[in-house]
Amino acid sequence: MSTAREQPDPRATLRSGLPDRYLTPDDIAEIFEVPKETVYQWRRKRMGPPGFRIGKHIRYDPADVLAHVAERKNNDQNAA
Repeated sequence: MSTAREQPDPRATLRSGLPDRYLTPDDIAEIFEVPKETVYQWRRKRMGPPGFRIGKHIRYDPADVLAHVAERKNNDQNAA
């Protein structure tokens, strides 16, 4: 019997609502199915969801991630 709590697939939570916690770069990479280095490049180029620092750690607010996705989808639809 396993006592370790299994983590849900973050991509599934994006469709049904993100978890009620700040997301890590690993979470963002898994949600968007990109390498973690891509997440860091997005941050350096200010292209991806906005993140913020807590000490030396980067975190992402789930509301900001959803807003970023909505903005990207809207921009893509307007460009088509």
